[in-house]
This record gives sequence, structure tokens and C-alpha cells, in this order.
Amino acid sequence: MAVRPMRRALVTRPREDADAITRALESRGLAVQLEPLLDVVIHRGATLLLNRVQGFLATSANGVRALAANTPRRDLPLWAVGTATADCARGLGFRAVENGGGDVVHLAELVMRRVDPRQGTLLHAAGSKLAGDLSGTLSAKGFDVRRVVLYDARPAEALSDPLLAALDAETLDLALFFSPRTAATFAGLIAAAERGEACRAIDAYGLSDAVAEQLAILPWRRVRVARTPDQAALLAVIDADRGG
Repeated sequence: MAVRPMRRALVTRPREDADAITRALESRGLAVQLEPLLDVVIHRGATLLLNRVQGFLATSANGVRALAANTPRRDLPLWAVGTATADCARGLGFRAVENGGGDVVHLAELVMRRVDPRQGTLLHAAGSKLAGDLSGTLSAKGFDVRRVVLYDARPAEALSDPLLAALDAETLDLALFFSPRTAATFAGLIAAAERGEACRAIDAYGLSDAVAEQLAILPWRRVRVARTPDQAALLAVIDADRGG
């Protein structure tokens, strides 16, 4: 009797963020094909004036890494957008970290509950492209937010040859997407490579409705969305679909 090949999952995260999801998928018996669609470049040597700063805002793990590369300060509070960002901050030595719950809206709500705007500026360690308007939301409530661009996330210009080969051979069973920008990049590159039909054999998993909206132009076998915007919830959907 023929043995079915191991199911294969496409992970589109930047290399810096891919280890945890790769381990989680492999522990579930899935082979992982990594295709980073964003190349993260940290701006080093930035001058951060922290004398009036009461804490940091981080809307991605890349922002935390970039912040850590530009200041030795780990004593100031850091408010993180979600679990992965908070875990990254703790791993890099930030001592007072709070998790915003998965998106910019909930992060803003956390800050408004926890922080007195009269105590000083909040420094947002940001990339050159933003999802949501954290600064605008908090500024409207009287907070002084200083956004400092500390990294770029540069989109891939083409799909790799190994991924094109996997699409042509229909060896991918599922694909995971963690941000609207990554999903939009993938959709554009698939169209440019004329591989849209290959998506009919693949289940797409998105971290949020905003991610799913960017994937909707492709003819996936189905598109599934995490109940909350975090990795654990995304894995829970995959487990449910696999009967785990």
C-alpha cells in the first residue's frame, strides 16, 4: 500500500520570526517549507533620547529587536502588541513587559488603562510601514507618542525557485500568513509568477480577518482565520482541521 507523503506547510514569516512556528508545525508531523517574504533590516546607531520617556511601545518583535540593538536600557516598561512580541522583549532582557492582546486596538486600550500620560513620552519602536494608527489613537487621548523608525521590512521581489517547484508539483498542503503585508506580497508575487491555480490545492491560514482579506484574491482550497490574532489560536485552527 502506498504511503502518503508527509503533509507540507508553507511558512512565510521573516527568518527571525520563523523558529517557533516551525518547531510547532514539525511537532505536529508537518514538514515545513520556509519562504520569507519580508527581509528585516535593522537601523543601527540611532540616537534615542530617553530622558523624558516613561516607556516603550512595540508593535512587532522586529521593533523589539531593533530597540534592543539601539539602547542598553531594559528598565523602562514595554507594552507589546501580542504574545510573540512580549516573549521577544522578555528574552532580550526587558524587565517590565505587558501583552496588549494581539492587535493595535487592544494595545492602545491597555496603554490607556495602565499609563498616566502626564508621566512622560511613550517611544514607539516602529518599522517604516505601519499596520494601524497607534500613535494617532493614543495622541487623541492626550498621550505624547514619539514614533522612531528603527527597521525596514523589505518585501521579496520574486518567489524562490524551490517554492515555484513546490507549487508546480502540488506538494504544499497548507500555507500560513501572519500579516496583511505578507499576504498581499504573496498574492502579488503569485500573480506575477502566474501560479494562481496552484493555490486550489492549498489551505490558507491567516492570523486575522485583515490577513484573510489580502488572500481572498487567490483561489485557495479554503481560507481559515484564527479566532484571536496570535500563533496559538492559528495552530488551534490547524489542529481542529486535522482532527487533532
